Amino acid sequence: MDQAQTAIGAPYDTSRGGSFALRVMANTSRGRLLQYVPTTSHEFSLLDFSMGVTMSNPKHISSLIGEIYDAILDRARGSEALGKAAQFVGAQAAALLWQNPVSRTANVIHAFGIEPRYVDLYRQHYAKLDPTTAPMFLRDVGEVASATDLLPHGELRKTCLYKEWLQPQGFVDTLQASLDKTPTDFVDLCFMRNGESGMFDGAARDRLRLIIPHLRRAVLVGQLVDRTTAQAATFGDALDGICAGLFLVDAGGQIVHANASGQAMLAQGVLVRGSSGKLTTHDTSAAQGLNDIVSSAARASSDPQLGAVPLTGRSGEHYVAHVLPLSAGAQRLAGGDRAVAALFVQKASRDLPSPHSAIAKLYRLTPTELRVLSGIVQVGGVPEVAEAMGISVSTVKTHLRRLFAKTGTDRQADLVKLVAGYANPLVA
Repeated sequence: MDQAQTAIGAPYDTSRGGSFALRVMANTSRGRLLQYVPTTSHEFSLLDFSMGVTMSNPKHISSLIGEIYDAILDRARGSEALGKAAQFVGAQAAALLWQNPVSRTANVIHAFGIEPRYVDLYRQHYAKLDPTTAPMFLRDVGEVASATDLLPHGELRKTCLYKEWLQPQGFVDTLQASLDKTPTDFVDLCFMRNGESGMFDGAARDRLRLIIPHLRRAVLVGQLVDRTTAQAATFGDALDGICAGLFLVDAGGQIVHANASGQAMLAQGVLVRGSSGKLTTHDTSAAQGLNDIVSSAARASSDPQLGAVPLTGRSGEHYVAHVLPLSAGAQRLAGGDRAVAALFVQKASRDLPSPHSAIAKLYRLTPTELRVLSGIVQVGGVPEVAEAMGISVSTVKTHLRRLFAKTGTDRQADLVKLVAGYANPLVA
């Protein structure tokens, strides 16, 4: 089989009649303004399509491919792009659907030129009876096949799909291509022609082959966009669940993302979105400290170190901001390569939730040991704890030695740090 290389890199079959010369018309960012000029008119002329579509002006094919890619980000335009593809192929209707030949089910993604009730009928009933699904699934991705390539036309006309679904709509032939495939299902692109247009010919096949690489790429990119969007939504929901205000910032302190609590703090004036989106504060004495810890985080992202700065809100409330440098992986998850640090801001308070129950469970502390630990953190030294608990100093010291052994510490200050570490979600 003689093949020429198409504008989009896919082999172009010239065995069906006629040879083609490729003429470069323009080179754009989309790389699609190429024109095929037939050197013979044995079978068809790409310069004079039916349905009013021609290649004499490169804008026609360029516009179609542009519509295909635009539909990736704007799914509402999917049916419109499918309609233009049908016009280009010379069809009156089209459908893009997931087909599962194992379960014999289908999910219609987009449809053009098909009444909604027939779309529902196919999905609910005729997908199970479609005789072309299994043989189409066995075809290679990107391969074009008409109904007669999949089974004899006489057999097709005897099927329920033809008599009860295709024929009532006036369709006499289909032209299909698989755009993506897994071991159990595939993305099926199907075009349909009515009796007036007749059966799909070689010209229609070649037109479809011309745009299949773009359609396949659009499907694959669309799947990636869907996964990325779902991940971003999940990530955003997780950040919004954090009570503290969270700000993802770049090296210049500009806000890349703020969670719900962070947005509320901006609205309340606790923090300010300054010029160029930079995160700052009304507290001039703290503004430089905030800038310094963000700059430090940007330099030390390979060796994360926590930093903190006290802040004062407009109404005099006290807050504390902790900064956590982001690793390269965390940067990609948080905001591409822009976010270098996560800044957590929460109101300074002695009434923060206690982590004691978690510590007691982890280190298997007895109730008395836990009370001694709480006393050390909240009251102070051994004599003060003994007096507050109404027990002897020696008893407090006995429990304190057990606390040191169980927690791997050897000083009261280390116990205080341990409790503070469990209270602070920023400690690595």
